Amino acid sequence: MPAPEAAPAETIYAPPVSPTQRCMQITQAIRAAIEQVFVGQTEVIHQCLAALLAGGHVLLEGKPGLGKTHLVLALSRTFGAQFRRIQFTPDLMPSDVTGHTLFDLGSQSFRVRQGPIFTQLLLADEINRAPAKTQSSLLEVMQEAQVTIDGESHALTPPFMTFATQNPIEQEGTYPLPEAQLDRFLLKVQIDYPSAAQESWIVRATSSAAGGRGLSPNHVGQICSTADILELQQEAAAVEAVESVVNYAVAITRATRAHGAIALGAGTRGAISLVRVAKAYALMEGRTYITPGDVKRASLPVLRHRITLTPEVSISGQTVDQVLDSVLRSVEAPRA
Repeated sequence: MPAPEAAPAETIYAPPVSPTQRCMQITQAIRAAIEQVFVGQTEVIHQCLAALLAGGHVLLEGKPGLGKTHLVLALSRTFGAQFRRIQFTPDLMPSDVTGHTLFDLGSQSFRVRQGPIFTQLLLADEINRAPAKTQSSLLEVMQEAQVTIDGESHALTPPFMTFATQNPIEQEGTYPLPEAQLDRFLLKVQIDYPSAAQESWIVRATSSAAGGRGLSPNHVGQICSTADILELQQEAAAVEAVESVVNYAVAITRATRAHGAIALGAGTRGAISLVRVAKAYALMEGRTYITPGDVKRASLPVLRHRITLTPEVSISGQTVDQVLDSVLRSVEAPRA
């Protein structure tokens, strides 16, 4: 007697996922993966993901030992990006960053020896430790995503993103970045200490493995591919920005130029960056349009490195973020 046929499995209908929903799911998965090894810095992760979606570069500022390198390495692993780190020092030469040409005796010809800048996620550690000549070697690659070596241009593999770190306290033996180079960074992200409870958890988790590697970025799994990231960037650029919200971003930028506490206000690139980051924020929340709240949330990390306080205000102890808060309060947000 033949065995009875098995009943067909019940088919469960799964509604199609829109591109916007898919983008939100991917970014949520990336954030969750990073938070496994980089604890207590939710807003920092959110800002770095926004910069990635907007296709911009990040200046990370924080005291030593807060996990800046940890964060960038964990991010690179979530989408399988090539990662390289350059430790900037006073004796670092531009060719140590970009690479150089050398004569190959075997082929009797010159060939290019690529520097560490040929990657997808570049960590420029303590960038203000190197002199201006070496710092300037990053200008072209951050703006054009290409490197020129002995007159020949070499395009980098997208997506390319630079994370540069600097210590806000120790300034002896450093070379401050000029305004033109600071303006190349989409965001200036500040990393502060975690809470006492979070710090205790980090200490226990890190010291639980040999060599203090309990929260290693190597434990982070790959969530998506570099091709997925490029698609996310296209989706972020396609987010709608209505005229009233764009005008709000422009008004905030122009207000920094008229504020009495600011000696040098943000340029037009500041307004452009506000809208780019606002689009990334909207996409991460599953929206196809930006709101004034997105622009306001982006204002501090976008503008804090693009303004210069007057000497009198700097001496008084007032911070850049405090001045920007007063700028935001002075500009009325659109209601629709």
